[in-house]
Amino acid sequence: MRTGWLLVAVGAAVAAAGVATAGEPDGRVLFKDYCKPCHMAKSPNGEVTPMTLIQDQWERFFKEKLVPSHQNVVDPAHGGKKVLEVITPEMLQKIKKFAIDHAADSEHPMTCG
Repeated sequence: MRTGWLLVAVGAAVAAAGVATAGEPDGRVLFKDYCKPCHMAKSPNGEVTPMTLIQDQWERFFKEKLVPSHQNVVDPAHGGKKVLEVITPEMLQKIKKFAIDHAADSEHPMTCG
């Protein structure tokens, strides 16, 4: 019985540290690594945090605007490849979930630090 609670506690600690239980970064870490470098405060691209948009706007952004606005963006921090070639669909889903879960109108608005 104690082992079960220990596993739950360890899983919660790992998630709080920004790592998904499968060993891959969660959406917060991915947002910070792949979005923030081009969208930090005073950036010519504009500062972007999850609180920049409300949930519906984030949904629309990922559905309609991400690809047209980022299709030619090069990611110098990750091999100089196009950003949409570097970010896998799984990573993108985690970033999207983080942005929507912590949007301005969510129960838990958050920046990514």
